[in-house]
Amino acid sequence: MAVTPVVCPETLAAVPLPAGNVETVTVPAPAKLNLFLHVTGRRADGYHLLESLFCLVTLADTLRFTRLAAASGVVRTGDMAEAGEADLCVRAARALEKKTGKNLDVEIHVTKRIPSGAGMGGGSSDAASTLITLNRLFALGLTRDELITIAVTLGADVPFFVFGQTAFARGIGEILTPVTTPAARVALAMPSVPTATAGIFGDPELKRDTPSVSVEALTSDIQAHWPRLFGHNDLEAVVVKRNPDVRRLIAAMGAGARMTGSGSAVFAAEVSEESALKHLKNLTAGDAGWTASVLARHPLYDWL
Repeated sequence: MAVTPVVCPETLAAVPLPAGNVETVTVPAPAKLNLFLHVTGRRADGYHLLESLFCLVTLADTLRFTRLAAASGVVRTGDMAEAGEADLCVRAARALEKKTGKNLDVEIHVTKRIPSGAGMGGGSSDAASTLITLNRLFALGLTRDELITIAVTLGADVPFFVFGQTAFARGIGEILTPVTTPAARVALAMPSVPTATAGIFGDPELKRDTPSVSVEALTSDIQAHWPRLFGHNDLEAVVVKRNPDVRRLIAAMGAGARMTGSGSAVFAAEVSEESALKHLKNLTAGDAGWTASVLARHPLYDWL
């Protein structure tokens, strides 16, 4: 095997609620996969209407939150901290300050494991874990629905991470219905050169009229065919035209492989680690590979 995959854990345990007036909390921020992604239309304001099955996986970033002295503000440290106020964790903290009228004096330290430009929602997951954790750490008292409303303003994937469980998503990603799937082990691969996402939704060749599906039809298909995946990813045809490495990975990973989100990561779902690893045997130098498990619920689900 030219590339040795990173083996992610079988599960991410639920994180206990902080006890008492704690000063520091460390939490995970798991990646997501779009098991399918259909573009079903376009709104008058230009936003595309989507249908997708989102799931969490055990590849995860780690976030550490430390309360600071009054008037310290929001301090972002760790990986990719150079974005400053544009960082999604900082934006999430600012959104909470605006909603509650409280100043949040906190250091947010991020250790990245989810690759950027992968379509696995790393930044969005970090933002969601920030919303959930600061809500608890500072006793803000916001509900899940209130945090989802804030999450919509931060990005299309953030509401799903706050929702916190496998979900059928509609609209622009904000209409979420819980869905139960069996266990699965997934193979993940990422080329060395990510795809620039700008312009993908504006590409004239993007299919925008995939027929809508019902949650009942989706659930029936899962029960009958899992881990064979329902549907397809409408963005894939546009991305492989722009990034030949994505096309190569799909071919290298074999039957059942498809792109997640807007790429550039490719995945295949299986029932065992052994089967998942077979999809990664043809990766080449420069590629990255992982195996991970599907998570039924976010480790912070019970915090809301």
